[in-house]
Amino acid sequence: MQLALDPLMHCDRPLPDVVRLVADLGWENLELCSRDDFFPEYWPPRADNTRIREFKQALHETGMNLVSLLLTYRWASPDEEERQAAVRYWKRALPIVKEIECQTVNSIFDRGPSPQSTSFAGPEVHAEASEAAFWKSMEELLPIFEAEQLPLHIEAHPDDFVEDNNLAVDMIRSIDSPWVKYLYCAPHTFHLGEDVAAMLRYAAPVLAHVHVADSFNHKRGWRYIMNPAGTPARIHQHLDIGAGEVDWEAFFGTLGEIEFDGIMTSQVFAWDGERAVQSSRFMLAKMQEYVDKYWKQS
Repeated sequence: MQLALDPLMHCDRPLPDVVRLVADLGWENLELCSRDDFFPEYWPPRADNTRIREFKQALHETGMNLVSLLLTYRWASPDEEERQAAVRYWKRALPIVKEIECQTVNSIFDRGPSPQSTSFAGPEVHAEASEAAFWKSMEELLPIFEAEQLPLHIEAHPDDFVEDNNLAVDMIRSIDSPWVKYLYCAPHTFHLGEDVAAMLRYAAPVLAHVHVADSFNHKRGWRYIMNPAGTPARIHQHLDIGAGEVDWEAFFGTLGEIEFDGIMTSQVFAWDGERAVQSSRFMLAKMQEYVDKYWKQS
């Protein structure tokens, strides 16, 4: 298993400095988050030869493994022009992914609103159109992932056209490619379903990646008051383990039970400055503590 850090909290620094900081904090693996100067969300890649060279040099100097990076494009958009642009951005990004020697790519289903949203007159129709667009994009992109032998890990994100764990797993399984797997994001737990252990067991055949951060259960009473009443906003946090209400004994215990052996990424976003540094140290120690507790030691 590879324990990795998503360094979003540290992205006020130049990318080579981020790599060196992550190494100094004791991590051996990096999962690159979206960055406006490299791979911005929904926009084409901004990385040029200089930035690529500097990033690779920092990785090699520190011995850091780039285990994954996030790419988010509107590949499930019912707007055909938008969908085609997303596919073009994917095709521009993937050669850079190979150049920087990244082991996997992770992404989201995207282009909500989700079927549960009430912000559109016909949400079911919108979800159906988004899924049709997603499959059309996969027909173009899957042969590239397979030819390049580059794993793709997809997560259900709050307000994607699919945000339910079991439906997302079924979709991944129906792609039926060894290069496409599922990513379970723990801070999305209260949008994905009800039972952490049951969801992870259901995902087990295609589960290759988990994101680790805590969140509060937004479904409890009057915890959140939003205006206007009935807004379909999707609320969650990315906090340190223990700062929210995810059942971590069930999460790590079930992962140990199914002998999960993929990428486990700390994805805390809540802090900045020295508190962010403290969080990144804490998460490495806490994740390792759970791994030592629940995984069989050979």
